[in-house]
Amino acid sequence: MKKTQLNHRKILIVGSGGAGKSTLSRQLGEKLGLPVVHLDAMFWQPGWKPSPRPEFMERVEKELRKPEWIIDGNYDSTIELRAKYADLIIFLDFSNVLCLYRACKRAWMYRGTTRPDMGKDCPEKIDWEFVRWIWRYPKDARPEMLSMLAKLETDVVTLKSPKEVDQWLQQIWHVEKSESSA
Repeated sequence: MKKTQLNHRKILIVGSGGAGKSTLSRQLGEKLGLPVVHLDAMFWQPGWKPSPRPEFMERVEKELRKPEWIIDGNYDSTIELRAKYADLIIFLDFSNVLCLYRACKRAWMYRGTTRPDMGKDCPEKIDWEFVRWIWRYPKDARPEMLSMLAKLETDVVTLKSPKEVDQWLQQIWHVEKSESSA
C-alpha cells in the first residue's frame, strides 16, 4: 500500500449489506482520525421511518461539503454524488453467502436493540426483502457498482474478503507508524 493512502480525507465505503461497511468505517476513522458518518443513521428515523428524499439529500450534501469524512452506506439515490466528492472509495466485494451470514449474526447480536450505526429507535431486524437484496447483490447491484467505479478518476480499493480488509488496515497502521517516527 502506498503512503499516499494516508492523504485521503474523504473516504466512501460501499458494498453489500452485511459486508462490514460500518465496522471498517469505525476502524479506519480511529486510525486516521477522521469523522465517520453512517448513512443508515442519517436516513432512518425512529421506528424505521425513512427520511423524506429532499431532507436526506440535504443532510448528505451538508456532510459532503465538510473537509474530511468517512461515509459508509450504499443508498443508490446519492451514490454518484458521494463518489464525486470522495478521494478514495473502498468497495467491499464479498460473497453473498458471507454477507448474509454476517447480517443474520448482526441481527442476532443486536436483537431488540438499536445498533450504534443505525438511526435512533430502529431496533435491529432482518426481513425477507433485505435477505433477498443481499443474496441478489452480486447479480443486481454489483455490476452497476463496478461500472460506476470504472468511470471515476477517484482512487478505488476493492477488498474481496475480511482477510484482505485486515491486511489493508495493518498496512495503513505500519505506514502511519513509520511516518510518525520519521
